Amino acid sequence: MAQAPVWLTYGFTYLAAAVIAVPIARALGLGAIIGYLAAGIAIGPWGLALVSNVQDILHFAEFGVVLMLFLVGLELQPSRLWSLRRPIFGLGTAQMVGCAALLWAAAWAFGLPWRVGLVGALGLALSSTAIALQVIHERNLMRTDSGQKAFSILLFQDVAAIPILALLPLLGVAARAAELDHPHEVQELLLEAAKILGVVGAIVLGGRLALRPLLRWIAKSKTPEIFTATSLFLVVGIAMLMLSVGLSMALGAFLAGVLLADSEFRRELETDIEPFKGLLLGLFFIAVGMSIDFGVILRTPWGMLALLLGFLGIKALVIWTLARVTAMPYQERPVFTLLLAQGGEFAFVVFQAGAGFRAIPAEMASLLIGAVALSMLISPLLLVLLDRVLLKRFATLKTAPQAQEISEPQSAPVIIAGFGRYGQIVARMMLAQGVPATVLDHSVEMLEVAHTFGYRVFYGDATRVNLLRMAGAEHARILVVAVDAPEQSLKIVQLAKKHFPQLQIVARARRDALARAARSGRGACGTRGVRVQPAHRAHGAGAQWPVAARGRHLGRALPRAQHGAVQPHVRAPQRPRGHDRRRQAGPRPAGGADGQGAPGTPGRGGGWRRPAARGAPGTQGSITKEPVAPAYQALQALVSIADHRYPSTRRVREG
Repeated sequence: MAQAPVWLTYGFTYLAAAVIAVPIARALGLGAIIGYLAAGIAIGPWGLALVSNVQDILHFAEFGVVLMLFLVGLELQPSRLWSLRRPIFGLGTAQMVGCAALLWAAAWAFGLPWRVGLVGALGLALSSTAIALQVIHERNLMRTDSGQKAFSILLFQDVAAIPILALLPLLGVAARAAELDHPHEVQELLLEAAKILGVVGAIVLGGRLALRPLLRWIAKSKTPEIFTATSLFLVVGIAMLMLSVGLSMALGAFLAGVLLADSEFRRELETDIEPFKGLLLGLFFIAVGMSIDFGVILRTPWGMLALLLGFLGIKALVIWTLARVTAMPYQERPVFTLLLAQGGEFAFVVFQAGAGFRAIPAEMASLLIGAVALSMLISPLLLVLLDRVLLKRFATLKTAPQAQEISEPQSAPVIIAGFGRYGQIVARMMLAQGVPATVLDHSVEMLEVAHTFGYRVFYGDATRVNLLRMAGAEHARILVVAVDAPEQSLKIVQLAKKHFPQLQIVARARRDALARAARSGRGACGTRGVRVQPAHRAHGAGAQWPVAARGRHLGRALPRAQHGAVQPHVRAPQRPRGHDRRRQAGPRPAGGADGQGAPGTPGRGGGWRRPAARGAPGTQGSITKEPVAPAYQALQALVSIADHRYPSTRRVREG
């Protein structure tokens, strides 16, 4: 029997460990990260020893952190950072500086070198973004004072991790110079700093000039897999460039994300990168669990316990003080403290990189990684204990009256999928009624047009649930499906009804019998119940219904087609001119020479006659009404919904 390749065996082992450990951890309320860490410990050298080359796997799995920082950069728009400058840069700076200063002072008191103490203090001051955000979303804390302030601090820590990673090479150069008694320590430090600034400046300048044109050119090919490949190419390429000059790959990925944060391709990039980020980040935590050196922990168990309790106590003291100074409600302070007291996943990267640059000893890095991993293991347990013991005294968490949603606005009540002729008609109506709308399309040219009119635009395929969710479908009221392909329209409607049941869906429809007859030719019209003349005219209009959506203006087909009163705030369409009516009508039938032609056909002088009665579907008597009136009624219903949901909006009235 042939033996399976090593990479296949390792891949099966990782997947099996994750499939077993993560659901169990989530069922116990511990979170997915704890499950990944436990899986890594189980299959690592101190468990079943199913995997041996841990360091090689850890280097590969670091791309999960690289992709995570790329997505963090995509979220950090300059405008958003400026609007949240006070909670982010105020509380965030106070937490990082306070925790790092006290931890550094404690390290100095125990006789550690200042470089080792600085790296350890900066790494331990970071908190776990993944664990904290998961708890915030699971407990619906984002609208509480504690949830908002915790999110602000975590956001600042994500930003602060970048200069920390950039500082490690400088500390490594200083450490090596001190060991060798190098006389040119200052010159090397200056050269290293100049190299960092030069590479970062080149990436920023090149990104501003080249990234968006490249993505725009790739998007015009309308090949989704090539766009995904381009996204990965950008992240990996910039990471390799940073690594080639001795800098962190995560720093390059973060810069690439920030450069694309304001682009129209932002949500599509997030949708493409998210699956890879989740898989590689899970592999990273498995590798971290495998890399925990329990030998160091067992050799110094009391030292590990002192380190764990010491940094948890110092961080808890600083965070509780911040909660008290900012007048946070008392019952929210314990949750706020536990959300930020544990170590973070970026600490793994900081300590691993610090050991690689020789800024800290390898044994010290293993000890610090073990302490951070243990803190992440016990943090969910402490939160469960807090729920059962302390929070029983409080029925509910008070929501601060001044608290506002600090995440990115997802407030457009109308989402328009497709910005062709029909989508533009709906968008203009929404713009005239003062109702904000979000536009989804895979055409770069259409999105550029929509962006100039102030719509929120997202590039991508509307049949992807993640893109709909990122566009705000969970908070929207109305979804307008205005894409051209009928199969795509049906798929969007089915996905929206399944995943976003609160949406009211207004979908563009087709008259299948008329479209099939127009495509089949004259011989098949009779069997389908459609006269030759209407099918000929529909075929000339593109065999689409509503026919007017493929013509010049929707209003040219409405005056004689729609029945019933027009709402006063909707401007009535103008009557088409004679030559336009004759051009739309096509050849005049034999029965219409005396002005008494068949219902719905042009009579004498090109005038249109309203059908006497509505015919059966697919008959000649319904050609001027059936394909067009439902479209107009759908638009009227859309405006009525908007009027009912937003009665205070300004309306455009006739006259």
